[in-house]
Amino acid sequence: MEIQTKRLTIIPCSHQSLSSLNIDRQEVHNHILDYLNQLEQDPTLLGWGVWFVIDKNNNVIGDIGFKGKPDLNGCIEVGYGFKQEFHNQGFATESVKELLQWAFSCNSVTTIKAECRNDNIGSIRVLEKLGMQGIKSDGTMLKWRLPRPIKKMC
Repeated sequence: MEIQTKRLTIIPCSHQSLSSLNIDRQEVHNHILDYLNQLEQDPTLLGWGVWFVIDKNNNVIGDIGFKGKPDLNGCIEVGYGFKQEFHNQGFATESVKELLQWAFSCNSVTTIKAECRNDNIGSIRVLEKLGMQGIKSDGTMLKWRLPRPIKKMC
């Protein structure tokens, strides 16, 4: 399983993908280790957790993904993080857009949600570009949602 864009390769995190990538062990954050532990217990989580974003120079520039499988209502939450030197270059928008399309290709997904700090202008811009709708603020966090696009019938 792999997603290709013009500038990026996006692959789901697994022990195999982690060992094949050029990643400094200090860059393997707790959310990645937690996901790998969950994946060992439930291999069907593959794709519903962390994905690595790799540039054409084979550098891991960030990670994106979901916080688990779709719930009973078909809702999932997306998150992302990129190394500082790769901010403001469109990588987040490009990679998350493809991952959202991948998720909506699964019939069980009806809604994708996200959240970000209300002072995180970069994330706000990414979520707006992706067509997400701001739905509420709970003080420091903004909540977003994107319903499944309606397919036009011929």
